[in-house]
Amino acid sequence: MKLTLGFSPCPNDTFIFDALIHHKIDTEGVEFEVFFDDVETLNQKAFRGELDITKLSYHAYAYALKKYVLLDAGSALGFGVGPLLICKNPQNLANPNLKIGIPGKYTTANFLLSLAYPQLQNKVEMLFSDIEEKLLNGEIDLGLIIHENRFTYQDKGLQKVKDLGEFWEENTQCAIPLGGIVIKRDMPTEIQQKINRLIRKSVEFAFANPKSALPFIRTHAQAMDEQVMYKHIDLYVNKYSVDLGLEGKNAIQTLFTQAEEKGIIPKPQQALFL
Repeated sequence: MKLTLGFSPCPNDTFIFDALIHHKIDTEGVEFEVFFDDVETLNQKAFRGELDITKLSYHAYAYALKKYVLLDAGSALGFGVGPLLICKNPQNLANPNLKIGIPGKYTTANFLLSLAYPQLQNKVEMLFSDIEEKLLNGEIDLGLIIHENRFTYQDKGLQKVKDLGEFWEENTQCAIPLGGIVIKRDMPTEIQQKINRLIRKSVEFAFANPKSALPFIRTHAQAMDEQVMYKHIDLYVNKYSVDLGLEGKNAIQTLFTQAEEKGIIPKPQQALFL
C-alpha cells in the first residue's frame, strides 16, 4: 500500500518522520510518497483533501474535520513553544491600523493573535521565513513568528512584543496545541490505527537515536546551525509527539472550545480524535 504524506521541512517534522520514510522501522507494508511544504500550504492542501496523511495547524483542523481525523502520534504541543509577536521599533498596540505579517490565516499562531489582540486586523499573509526581513525593511509594523525564527530574531535587532504562548498558558494552564497529524476520515479504521502506530514508532526511534536523522534534517534546513536545529527539535518534539494522552487532548479541546465561543471557528460536527 502506498499513501501520500505531507509534512514541513522544519527540523521537528524531519526528525519525527525520518525513521518512517527511510524504513528504519518496519512500516508493515506501507510505502509513503512524501510532500514537503510550509504549514500554510499544508493547511490549504488539507482543505482540498489532497493528501492521505498530513501535518496541519490545529486552527486549520477545525476547517478540515469533515475530511480528516487527528492521530494521537506526531503532534506539536508544549509549554514555552508559542509564537512570538515582534517588532523593529516599539508600537502602540491600540492602533488598529498597524500592519502585521502573519505566517498564514489558518495557523494556530494567527488564532492566538486573534485571542490576545482582537483589534489587530490589518494582517498580511506571507511565508513564515520572510517575516523578519519584511519587518527590517519597514514593510510591516509587527511580525508573528514561528519555528526557528524565535531563536534568530534578536540577532537581527528585532524586539519581542508578546510571547503568545505565555498568553495562552497563563489563561488556560494548558500546553499550546500548534500542529497535528491527520489522516483521511474515510480510511478503514485498521489503516488509521496502523499509521498512528507507525508514526509513534518513528518518534520513539528518533528519541532513541537522536543523531540518526541528522543528514535528513540538515538536507532540509541547510542554512540552519546544528545547535539551532536541535533547539528547534527539543522545543517541538516531546511526550505529546509520542502520544497526546489525556493532557494533550484536553489542551486541544480547550483550544477548540475557546475558538468556537469567540466565533473564530465553526462548531465542530465530527469527533476530534481517532
